[in-house]
Formats: sequence, structure tokens, C-alpha cells
Amino acid sequence: MIKVLIVDNHPIVTTGFQLLFDKHEEIRVVGTARTGVEIFEFVRRNDVDVIVSEIELPELNGITALRAIKKEHSKINIIMFSYHPEEIYAISTIKAGASGYVLKSESTDVIIQAIKSAYNGDVHLSEKMSKHLNYNDTRQSKSRIYKRLSTREVEVLKLLSSGKKNKEIALELDINEKTVSTYKARLFKKLNVTNLIDLVNQGKHMDLT
Repeated sequence: MIKVLIVDNHPIVTTGFQLLFDKHEEIRVVGTARTGVEIFEFVRRNDVDVIVSEIELPELNGITALRAIKKEHSKINIIMFSYHPEEIYAISTIKAGASGYVLKSESTDVIIQAIKSAYNGDVHLSEKMSKHLNYNDTRQSKSRIYKRLSTREVEVLKLLSSGKKNKEIALELDINEKTVSTYKARLFKKLNVTNLIDLVNQGKHMDLT
């Protein structure tokens, strides 16, 4: 049985969750809290698997509470459940440690699936936000790789991406062709590619300015 704590300062919301899971076979609401501070009081005294929390709470907002709870109780998974547009808060809450972001306008099936996903250690986001997160993660991952390139390696990659041959690169940078080949070998290794075409494609997808 998945033990869930519902956190919202609107009684109609907490009551709705209690009614929804009153006879559910897999999910049970073990308690409710009205403020961010009450979350800590509850989880210190009770066994909780998943917390479903509004962002805007009295005394301590949901995101601040999220970060603090994950430090003290890393095994508790937290779903942010709010009316705020997911484009504004979803990514930031996931990066802060949340296991999901669900809009209050979603169906009950969505929140049920989100709770199950969080319990199983997965992250729940809408399809649109999942694509956005993957896009950002890919960009950031590439950015970290490119930052490891030396200035000369970036120059060589830039020239290779513009279609220049080894001899032309050597002339432009005033180095010999053997040195250009050395830089190419380093680029292959750092960018994890095995051929020139993939190397050039990598160069075309990065900010070489």
C-alpha cells in the first residue's frame, strides 16, 4: 500500500483526495497538512511514501519545503500539485527534487498515475514538459562537454565544421598538419565520436562563437 500525505490549505482539496482514495486498493491517504511546517511535523511521526503538495502554502512554500524534506527524508517522493502553469514551475521543481508536477486541472487518473510513478522512483511530467526537460538536459550535457575543449580545439572544430581540410586548417592556424591530426584525435575522444562526419555534426550543433 502506498502511503500518501496530502498538503494543501484548502479543505476541499484534502477532502477530495481522502474520498478519492477511501477504498483504493493500492493508495491510502495517511494524513493531511495545511502548511509547509506541518509537513515536517507529520513525516517525523508517521511513515509516508509519497507527498502530494501545493506550491503556495502558509508559513513555508512548497518548493522550500520540498528541498528541506529531501535533505531530511530522501526516500520520500514528492509530487507538486498546483494550478500554476507547468511551463513556469515544473522544470524548477523537478530539479529541486520533486518526483512529479501535476496541474490541478488534470483528471484523477493522472494524479493516480503520478503517485504510482513517484512511488516506483520515476518522474511524472506531462508529455510536453518531458520533451522540454530532455531537450534542456541534452543541451546542458553538450555544453558541459564543450567547456572541456581547449581554445585551440574549438578553433580546429570550427574550421572542420566549415568544411576546411587539414592542410587548410594548418595554414590558417599556422601549425603543421600533424598537429591538426592530433587535435582531431583529441576531439574524437572528447566528443565521443568515431568519424569526421559525426564530429562535424557535433560542431554544427554547438555555439562556436
